[in-house]
Amino acid sequence: MATTAPVHPVDEVPPVRQLAAFGLQHVLAMYAGAVAVPLVVGGAMQLSAADLAYLITADLLVCGIATLIQCIGFWRFGVRLPIMQGCTFAAVSPMVLIGTTGGGLPAIYGSVIVAGLAIVLLAPVFGRLLRFFPPLVTGTVILIIGVSLLPVAGNWVAGGAGAKDFGEPKNVALAAFVLVVVLGVQRFAPAFLSRIAVLIGIAVGLAVAVPFGFTDFGGVGDADWVGISTPFHFGAPTFEASAIISMLVVALVSMTETTGDFIAVGELTGRKVEPRSLSDGLRADGLSTVLGGVFNTFPYTAYAQNVGLVGMTHVRSRWVVATAGGILVLLGLLPKLGAVVAAIPAPVLGGAGLVMFGTVAASGLKTLAQVDFRGNNNLTVVAVSVAMGMLPVGVPTIYEKFPDWFQTVMNSGISAGCLTAIVLNLLFNHLPGKGGSAAEADGLPAGGGEQTVEKSREEVV
Repeated sequence: MATTAPVHPVDEVPPVRQLAAFGLQHVLAMYAGAVAVPLVVGGAMQLSAADLAYLITADLLVCGIATLIQCIGFWRFGVRLPIMQGCTFAAVSPMVLIGTTGGGLPAIYGSVIVAGLAIVLLAPVFGRLLRFFPPLVTGTVILIIGVSLLPVAGNWVAGGAGAKDFGEPKNVALAAFVLVVVLGVQRFAPAFLSRIAVLIGIAVGLAVAVPFGFTDFGGVGDADWVGISTPFHFGAPTFEASAIISMLVVALVSMTETTGDFIAVGELTGRKVEPRSLSDGLRADGLSTVLGGVFNTFPYTAYAQNVGLVGMTHVRSRWVVATAGGILVLLGLLPKLGAVVAAIPAPVLGGAGLVMFGTVAASGLKTLAQVDFRGNNNLTVVAVSVAMGMLPVGVPTIYEKFPDWFQTVMNSGISAGCLTAIVLNLLFNHLPGKGGSAAEADGLPAGGGEQTVEKSREEVV
C-alpha cells in the first residue's frame, strides 16, 4: 500500500475555527506596532485626521497582502514560514526627515519604491551570507530581538508612550491582570485554549477595561464602513537623491533584521532557513515595499513580536499567519473594523506582550545552549553583541551627534547587535588565531571556508 508522506507542521492546515482564532491572535499581537508608523510619520507632517486615517487603512491593507505573499508565496517570492509583515520602525526617522524638509509624501514614496527594488535585487546576495549565521550568531541575534522588544511592552504596560495617564498604577494593574490570565490559561486550560492564551487574555482584559473606562469606542461610529486605497493617492512619486540614499540604508538595516527573524522562526518551527528560502523571503520584502510606495504606505519587514507568539503557542502553521494576513486585508478595506481593534487599550496589549517578547529572548538562550563556550572566545562574542544591541535601547540618544546614515543603522538595537555578532564571529572564529592556530568555536576552525561553516551548523554541540 502507498503511504502518504507526513506533512510538516509548517504546512498543516488547521480547522477553520482554529485558523480564525489563531489568526486573530496574531493580528492583535502586531496591530499596535502596525499603525504606529503611519501615526508617527503622519503626525510629524501634521496631516489632517482624514489623511491619517487613510494612511492607516492603506497600511493595514498592504500589511495583509505582504503577509500573504510571505506565508503562501509564489514563484521565488515568499519564505513560506509563519511570518507576519508590518512597517519597519527603522524607516521612521528618515521618512519624517524627508517628509518635513520639503519633499513631502511623494518624495517618501519615491524613495520607498527604489528601496523595494533594491531589496529584490540584493536578496540573492543576502541569501549567500547565511553561512555566516552559525548558532552562535543566530542565538545571539534572537536573544537581542527579544530583549530589545521588552521596552515596547513596558510602554504598553504603562499606558502607551505619550499617554496622559502614563505610568498610572491602574494601567500596570490591568496589564498584570492580563498577564495572569494568559499564564493561567496556558497552564491550566485544555490544549486548544492554551494555544490561544494571548487572545483569551486580551479578550478578558478588554472586557474588564471597558467598564472601568480604559477605552472609548467613540471612534468606531466615526469610521467609514468601506475604504479603498488607490495608487498614488497623495500624488505621483518624486525621486530625490538624498531621500533615496537614506532609504537604501534603511533597506540594508531592514534586510538584516528580517534575516534574524527568519532564522528565529526557522528554529522555532523546525524548518531551517536555507540560502534559497532566505532569498525568497527577502525578495518578498522588497516586493511588499514597492507595493507600499505605490499604495501610499511605507517599507515592510518581518515583525518580531509575532515570532514570540509562534514560540509561545507552538502553533507552527504558516496558514494561520496567512489567515491573519487575510484579516488585515479586511481591516484595511473596512475601516470600522479597524477602529474596533484600535480601541483595545495599551495595557491589555502590554500584559500579553511581556510573555511574547520574553519568549523570543528565551528562544535565543535555547539556541545558544547548543554552542560550546569552553576554551574559546564565544562568550565574548555574545557579551559584546548583546551590549551593542542594548545601547540604543537603554540610551536612545547615544548616537544623536553622529551622521544620519550611522544613526539609521545603529539606532536599531537589532541591526547593531546583529552586525556586531557577525563581525566578531568572523574575527574570532574565521581569521587565523594566535600563533597561526585556529580558534575553534561552534565546531568551526578559524579561517574555515564555506564548507566548514555549513558543516558546523549540522555538527554543532
